Amino acid sequence: MKKLSIIVPVYNEKNTIQSLLERVRSTPYSKEILVVDDGSTDGTREILKKLNDPEIALLFHEKNKGKGAAIRTAIPKATGEIILIQDADLEYDPKDYALLLGPILDDRADVVYGSRFLGGPHRVLLFWHYMGNLIFTLLTNILYNINLTDMGTCYKVFRAEILKAIPLRSDRFGFEPEITAKICKRKLRIYEAPISYSGRTYNEGKKISWRDGFVYLWCLLRYRFSD
Repeated sequence: MKKLSIIVPVYNEKNTIQSLLERVRSTPYSKEILVVDDGSTDGTREILKKLNDPEIALLFHEKNKGKGAAIRTAIPKATGEIILIQDADLEYDPKDYALLLGPILDDRADVVYGSRFLGGPHRVLLFWHYMGNLIFTLLTNILYNINLTDMGTCYKVFRAEILKAIPLRSDRFGFEPEITAKICKRKLRIYEAPISYSGRTYNEGKKISWRDGFVYLWCLLRYRFSD
């Protein structure tokens, strides 16, 4: 088994970060966990500083910069041959790692997306959030001539040398369309795998909003014609 680098960007997730890290640590892989606290102000940072685990490396932003910025901070620190993105909430289950890693370990894929729309169990939630995912995934497919089912998924897994070679600029949720655009333009081998999804409401801490839709649209169009 190749070494797995798991990047966990976190911002104000004091209620979930410990449980999430316990789930990640319990996965049976040779791994390192790169946790980037993105300027949390709710006590998350204090929880992280109390951790004492050789598998966990802590990185800190003094102020909130966004998910994309946190991922960019962690990428150069990753020492594994495979890099996996893991949100700090409990919407995505590390038990799905085997499905995500399989196509890369079998040398069939360079990138694997975990799709919430390929049949895995999921919590029934917000219609317009679901429609937004479908619309932006459809736009991605049209612009880049692919057939993804879930462009905006958190679970994205990469061969490390490939991710490290891609220039990234987006600071916030624009990371999702930017990285998708750039791997498509590089004609990389992309697989999707079905995952479970325990979505949460905005009252429970969900952060992405309709405003981020404009960022998605801008990034998809911008990176279609530039790198």
